Amino acid sequence: MYFRAQKKLQGEVSLADTLESGGEGGSLSLMDVIAVDDNMLEELDTRDACQKVRRCVDTCLTPRERTIIVRRYGLDDRPPQTQREIAAQCGISRSYVSRIEKRALEKLEDAMQGWRP
Repeated sequence: MYFRAQKKLQGEVSLADTLESGGEGGSLSLMDVIAVDDNMLEELDTRDACQKVRRCVDTCLTPRERTIIVRRYGLDDRPPQTQREIAAQCGISRSYVSRIEKRALEKLEDAMQGWRP
């Protein structure tokens, strides 16, 4: 009877089973070999947050604010730009870019109020 029960379990392997043992007590288990980072929920939360921010940028901001935020934070799949670079492209001062950015971020914060990942 014992051998019949063991035959059923013959194909099962535990993740904690030792594959190889080192000389000083260090052992390698199956879990060490096939370990996977389980961050799927974090990735989904991040993706949801990015979509929400992009929607808010498109709907809540004026065209000038949208342009500055998109360029400043690289929301157009380009590298983020400095306030100085944006000012030169738009023909305005760096301090004015800073004020527009600050106002736009306040609008986005109000729009995102209550949303938590």
